[in-house]
Amino acid sequence: MWLYDLLDIVATITEAAIFYVMTLCFCKICRFQKVISRIIPPVVYAMAVIVMTFFVDMGAHRLFVLLALLLGLTLLCYEVSFHRALIVAELSYLLIIPFTESVGLSIMDFVYHGDIMTQVDGTAIIKWQIYVFIMLLRLLFLMVTYRLLKNFKYDIQAKDAAIVSISFLLVFCVSFASTYGYLNLRTADTSLLDLITSVLCVVFIVQFLYSRNVSYLREQGQRDKMQIAQLQQQFAYYQEKMKDEERIRSIYHDLKNHLLVMESSQNTKETRRMAETLRSQIAAYEDYVHTGNEFLDIILKDKAAKAHEKQIDFSAMVDFHGIGFMEPLDISTIFGNAIDNAIEASENLPESKRLITVKAERVRDMLLITIENNMSPGNHLTEGTTKKDCFVHGFGIPNIKRAVEKYGGQCSFQQEERTYRLNILIPCP
Repeated sequence: MWLYDLLDIVATITEAAIFYVMTLCFCKICRFQKVISRIIPPVVYAMAVIVMTFFVDMGAHRLFVLLALLLGLTLLCYEVSFHRALIVAELSYLLIIPFTESVGLSIMDFVYHGDIMTQVDGTAIIKWQIYVFIMLLRLLFLMVTYRLLKNFKYDIQAKDAAIVSISFLLVFCVSFASTYGYLNLRTADTSLLDLITSVLCVVFIVQFLYSRNVSYLREQGQRDKMQIAQLQQQFAYYQEKMKDEERIRSIYHDLKNHLLVMESSQNTKETRRMAETLRSQIAAYEDYVHTGNEFLDIILKDKAAKAHEKQIDFSAMVDFHGIGFMEPLDISTIFGNAIDNAIEASENLPESKRLITVKAERVRDMLLITIENNMSPGNHLTEGTTKKDCFVHGFGIPNIKRAVEKYGGQCSFQQEERTYRLNILIPCP
């Protein structure tokens, strides 16, 4: 009998490991110190299982205690909603008892042609080989589940969790009936109930994965709406800037003429000094980038001013003549986001190393765009974001890719020791 006692202890350890992995996947915020919150649930659960196995004979009713423990310990040690804690308890219970045991027993019942019981000290008990197989199966399911759920970050809503819980109740009821027949009634043949439990477990898993996908699509929809709102806001900003720039340019040309008149009519030293001062203040409009696309002119001027404020050397050599097939919103997405990323990367450098170069021209039937900036050594190429709020930020490069691919183009990213380069190739119709 000592072999079965040892197997019970090993089985308890595997059960506690499953509970630990489930909390690791679903529970990110601890109520106590991280070590304490991670250790308490599996340890307390294991101790309770050992007590009910060796000291208290509760039969199949122990399943209610185990389920309550899984739920209570999750809520006690982690800051999670009730329905998320319920999912942790349900998945843990499913892997610990009904799924692994029903699948394992069904397989072994086929292998041993129904002869799965043996006599140990006058007590009918499942063969130890089957115990070992079930534990190995449990570890296999645990590894697969961890790989599937280790990056789980979706918020399953209460209504979705409720639907999943209905499937779980069916699994629990049939599992309880099978366990009750074996432990309380000493029924040897529970193969039909085990088969039904296996099927219901698969149904539960399918529903859970469906709920996960629904949560992913819902969150992706929210991201898409936010991206569209940001792009529309950016587009509206540049449209308004275009109107302002047109008014300012008109005033600028008139002002130049007024300065010439003032200098010629009142050719005094003070007048010349005032004219030079005014001319230096409006000199920025002499350096206005003329790309052949007024909307792109505004974007480059706005980004050049932003770079100048941050002491970044900004150079633009852009010829967009004949590129009338691109929509203004896509031009804003490509150049606006790419230059913003370059400015953000340049801020971390010494002023003498801050440099951004923008080049774009049509070569035969292809539009070539290159945006290059210096960067700190040791930084790694990434298409995400370095900001903490990754839900709001990190859209830049994916948005650029979508805008480029809309016209059948391609993006490539190159990183040398101190230089980051975005290359864009778009076929011209």
